[in-house]
Parts: sequence; structure tokens; C-alpha cells
Amino acid sequence: MSTAVKDMLDTYPADLGQVDREKLVRCIEECVACAQTCTACADACMSEEMVGELTKCIRTNADCADVCTATAAVLSRHTGYNADVTRAVLEACATVCGACADECGRHADRHDHCRVCAEACRRCEQACRDLITSLG
Repeated sequence: MSTAVKDMLDTYPADLGQVDREKLVRCIEECVACAQTCTACADACMSEEMVGELTKCIRTNADCADVCTATAAVLSRHTGYNADVTRAVLEACATVCGACADECGRHADRHDHCRVCAEACRRCEQACRDLITSLG
């Protein structure tokens, strides 16, 4: 299936090296989706009557959205590639996604937006870990 992320990678004029293109595409797409979902979840949390009980969730969502956005950007750049930087960014993203999934999971039985967000965070965490593993 063709996506904008895949199409852009296919147009890159230089060799991408040993990177698993499918895992790279999936990771970028999951990072973008997770950032959007976390932003929307934080906003939904702020609209809940019990917003005071959701401050940690809102903060975690905001952190996760920022890290996912940065990770997608780093993964989208290939000129002057640095494997150590890529691994560090992916590790950070997987860590924050896991933390956000855990936090949203605590509220998932009461708030559907937190359930959806926890699921998106787990997918992104797994995509980051899969890409890390493929980097060797």
C-alpha cells in the first residue's frame, strides 16, 4: 500500500543502506499517529469534569506527543545519518510511549479517549522497538 511516508522514502535519491524500509515507514507513521492521538487525548482530558485527577495524564500525553513528533522528524532525515542518534531517539520514544500507555491505561475504563490513546502508544512503542532491533 502506498502512503505519503513510503512515497517520500521511495523518492530519496541516495542509498538508505541496510535499514528495513517497511519498519522505518511503519515507525514514522506510528509516531505521527501517536502524536496526534496524544494531543487529542490531552485535550479531551482537559474537557473532563474531573480534570484535576487527570493532570499527570495530560502532562504525559504532551510529553509523548512532543517526543513522537521529534522522532518522526529525525527518522524522516537520512542525509548524514547517525545510527547512535537514531537509536537514542527511538529508545526515548519507546520509553515515553510506554509510560503514556501505562498512564492512559489507568483511566481507560472511564475514558474512551484514554483507551484509544493507550492503544496508539503501545503500537508506537512496538514500532520503535521493532526498528531498533532491525538496526542491529
